[in-house]
Amino acid sequence: MIELIWRGMIIGTGATLAMDLWAIMLSTVFAQPKANWAPIGRWFYHLKNGKVFHDSIAEATAYRHELALGWFSHYAVGILYGVLLVLIMGPDWLAQPTFLPAWIWAIVTVAAGWFLLQPGLGIGWAASKTPNPNKVRAMNLVAHTVFGLGLWLTALLIR
Repeated sequence: MIELIWRGMIIGTGATLAMDLWAIMLSTVFAQPKANWAPIGRWFYHLKNGKVFHDSIAEATAYRHELALGWFSHYAVGILYGVLLVLIMGPDWLAQPTFLPAWIWAIVTVAAGWFLLQPGLGIGWAASKTPNPNKVRAMNLVAHTVFGLGLWLTALLIR
């Protein structure tokens, strides 16, 4: 069991790194805004007070280390997703990783962003309060596909 957890942690880290490299490429090549993890850090910080949903996370009280907490949370969640995938799929999948289960799992994890994080930040269910919610949704699905590729490729690298 410990071996599965460790390998899941490595796989989750690799997948999160793949997602970050994708974001850097989008920013560099297509001039997409860079990821800002400070609002996510602020959201996680306010969870300690039981505050899950905000009208606008920008109006919530700032936290001095929110950017660092945002980055930490980003990787912690990615690692958790990697561990959960490995625990769900088991050692047979680790011995012969295939893309489809990793991709399905990565797409399933979009739900946490759409139905917890985004409403928590005040941008609505599945980004419904943003100027272009369908673009945000599509970008989320593509980013999580890259995360799924990262899960699978990292699993292949460490088998």
